[in-house]
Amino acid sequence: MKTYHLHTKNPNAREIQMIAKEINAGAIVVIPTDTVYAIACKLTNKSGIDKICRMTGKKEKQAKMSVICSDLKQVSDFTMSYSNDVFKTMKRYSPGPYVYILKANKFVQKYFKNNKSEIGIRIPDNEIVQSLLEFMDEPFITTSLNKDDISGYYTDPEKIEEEYGSELDIMINAGPGSTGESTVLDCTGDEIEVIREGLGELS
Repeated sequence: MKTYHLHTKNPNAREIQMIAKEINAGAIVVIPTDTVYAIACKLTNKSGIDKICRMTGKKEKQAKMSVICSDLKQVSDFTMSYSNDVFKTMKRYSPGPYVYILKANKFVQKYFKNNKSEIGIRIPDNEIVQSLLEFMDEPFITTSLNKDDISGYYTDPEKIEEEYGSELDIMINAGPGSTGESTVLDCTGDEIEVIREGLGELS
């Protein structure tokens, strides 16, 4: 496993490109976000998705995996069409600590065993993640590093290395992560429903 120590606000451009190249080649990586640390690989890395589920002890159907996109334009490549109200909401709150549950298109579905019809979408306010996406072939697929509840979330990168280091390819250490969860908004129905209220304002 390789560990990179990156500044949250000004990550080293050369190291960003090196990490992105390895992710494009299939690496599994732990990344900081604007909430807790997450474990990730590129979206089409099906074996990587399987390994992440094994490492975290989560069944794929219950893993609550999310696609991390760089912006709203990229989101439309991986979801079914959604309403103008949903678009306005996403535009208002992005980037930020929100997960938008949307209907997945067939491109996304084929990388999951159960062909899941819904997918979480994240556009985090994190410069490291955004910088990586500039050099990646496609978005991240991620799940949070946690046990059973928020008290079990991993916010200390050194503890993450201790527990998962033998199975990871890359660890990005950006210092202590947030202890707050993301706010989850279900955007698949006629009205947007708040599934979980976490970080970020809602109005």
